[in-house]
Amino acid sequence: MKRILNNIIALFVVIIVLFLVIPLPPQLLDFLLIINIGLSIMILMITMNINDALEFSIFPSLLLITTLFRLGMNVSSTRMILRDGYAGEVIQNFGQLITSGNVVIGVVVFLIIVLVQFIVITKGAERVSEVAARFTLDAMPGKQMAIDADLSSGLIDEKGARLRREKIQKEADFYGAMDGATKIVKGDATMSLVITLVNIVGGIILGVVMNGGELMDVVQRYSIVTIGDGLVSQIPALMISTATGMIVTRSVSEGSLNIDVMNQFKAQPRAMMTTGVILLFLAVIPNTPHVPLTIGGVVVLVIGILVSQSLKREAAAAAAAEAAPAEVEEELAAPSETDYYKDINNVYTLLDVEPIEMEFGYSLIPMVDESHGGKLINRIVIFRRQYAQDMGFVIPSVRLHDSASLGTNQYLVRIRGEEVAQGEILVDYYLALEPAAPLGEIDGIETVEPAYGIPSRWILPENKEMAEIYGYTVIDPLSVMLTHLAETIKKHTYELLNRAETIQLVENLKRTSPELVEEAIPNIITYANLEKILRNLLREGVPIKDLGTILETAVDAMAQTHDVDMITEQVRGALSRTITRRFCENGQLRVVTLDAEVEKRVIASLTRNEQGVYLAMGPDLMQEIITQLGEHMKKFNDLSQTPVVLVSQVIRGYFSRMITQFYPNVYVLSFNEVTSNVQIQALGNITIQAKAHTERKAVGS
Repeated sequence: MKRILNNIIALFVVIIVLFLVIPLPPQLLDFLLIINIGLSIMILMITMNINDALEFSIFPSLLLITTLFRLGMNVSSTRMILRDGYAGEVIQNFGQLITSGNVVIGVVVFLIIVLVQFIVITKGAERVSEVAARFTLDAMPGKQMAIDADLSSGLIDEKGARLRREKIQKEADFYGAMDGATKIVKGDATMSLVITLVNIVGGIILGVVMNGGELMDVVQRYSIVTIGDGLVSQIPALMISTATGMIVTRSVSEGSLNIDVMNQFKAQPRAMMTTGVILLFLAVIPNTPHVPLTIGGVVVLVIGILVSQSLKREAAAAAAAEAAPAEVEEELAAPSETDYYKDINNVYTLLDVEPIEMEFGYSLIPMVDESHGGKLINRIVIFRRQYAQDMGFVIPSVRLHDSASLGTNQYLVRIRGEEVAQGEILVDYYLALEPAAPLGEIDGIETVEPAYGIPSRWILPENKEMAEIYGYTVIDPLSVMLTHLAETIKKHTYELLNRAETIQLVENLKRTSPELVEEAIPNIITYANLEKILRNLLREGVPIKDLGTILETAVDAMAQTHDVDMITEQVRGALSRTITRRFCENGQLRVVTLDAEVEKRVIASLTRNEQGVYLAMGPDLMQEIITQLGEHMKKFNDLSQTPVVLVSQVIRGYFSRMITQFYPNVYVLSFNEVTSNVQIQALGNITIQAKAHTERKAVGS
């Protein structure tokens, strides 16, 4: 029984299709016609009382089913009309009701009803559905960005964002389905005219030619039945068409149609009173219907006055509530801070640490506040999306809030509750980055670009074009702040990767590679070790987007060693194409290399203890390497390229950690991380003897 109930709609559709073939008795047809009328009334009432179109999301499918239901009964009634000239009491009585003994009147009224549905309601609903579907699809990207912005600013959580995204997708699917469903309504109206014409013409031919009846009697008989048949079909169709128009025009409604109409008319008492006065004025004009106009004018005027008085009373009550004594408000307000923290559970709220926070001074609020045209949130959303596509890691939401402890033009960035960067910008100025050899001097306030440390100056907007002519790179204040935030986040991304994020990444991989995840975790590699590997990669700017390759390589490496650093090096080798793409330009990779003797000295400095292997290099050798690397860094600055040092795989990780302490923007790659199709160009070579190196440099110059 339960299985039958679960499939009742499917069985109903099958039965409807059978109506097209199997003859129905008149009594059953009468019953089905009444059900059809009742169902159409119910659908119309539902569409008028819902607050949101998605509350009745089955409407497109229901529209198809009800249309098929009507057509099935039309075919059955047509069979009876042509065969017997009679199709049950419902059709007969409706036909007599509308014709009132005059066939011409019945035909005219029936045609008016059909044309109203076809030309007015159906055509309008079709156009509204088409526009709503197009606008809904066009608005999807903007709505998605708004959700991401709210999520980034902390206004909603991940669950709320997911629910809003699902609603947007359902809206797009619904209005897309409604765009097609209105074509069904249009086809139904057209088909009703065809069936009516077939019934009349076919009935007359059968009654006169085959049955030998009198022409006028046959016309009278078949016209009444045909009009009745068309009427019992068109009344439900008209209500369904009206419901279609109702449901596709609910986009700006805040409640049900009844509530919206009452509230919005109630909000305009002046319009009611003006209308009443105009009606009374028309009543005194000669040759006008004085009594109806007078009654209508008085009723509308009285209603307008009553509504106006009601609104005044509500406004006075609201003003009285706002003017309540401050003492009462304080009593009703939240308890004092001391009372609040008497509850030990409330003290725990102070322990929450945000992954990323950005605080800003008073003058920078307009850049963040969307109600004042602030675009920082939207720009952060775009950055998060781009970073996720590039690096395979979703940056947590950035909590934005103002701070009275900062200067009006200052901002700072916190990672895990600790300050990691700060800066100061001038909202009404532009930042001009100084080129190596400017063509001219521009007036401005000297400063340093916060993200990259480039000498710059804050210039007035009117000097922007001249600065660009002189070769300066001019940046707006919002881009300066966002760039600093983005670079800070990139630098500390590995700190943001925690156990929960690692599990989330694995769960995402499980959708495409469930066998790999089942084999690897936790049987071979734990979430903790995988997190360390991913952190090592992110620390040096290596994308973790290809998590499948990372996990496969880590599983294979675990058979040889359990040292996370060594496993990371093997993973980097498996990601050679990705690493090469990030640092290679036009098929060339410009690097600084280590002399063979230097590499031997570095390898000899590797020391193992209980915690693992570390680099114990002497201070003289370290100073030599750091000094020479600083000289070679100037060559990369001239080329505007990322500094890269190329070493062997054995020392890459240890050498990178040493170099990062002095030059955090230098990347250390190993030879097996560079693909064979790349041309390596050495800009310099680090040797042991600084004196010999200096002499060679002098000879070369």
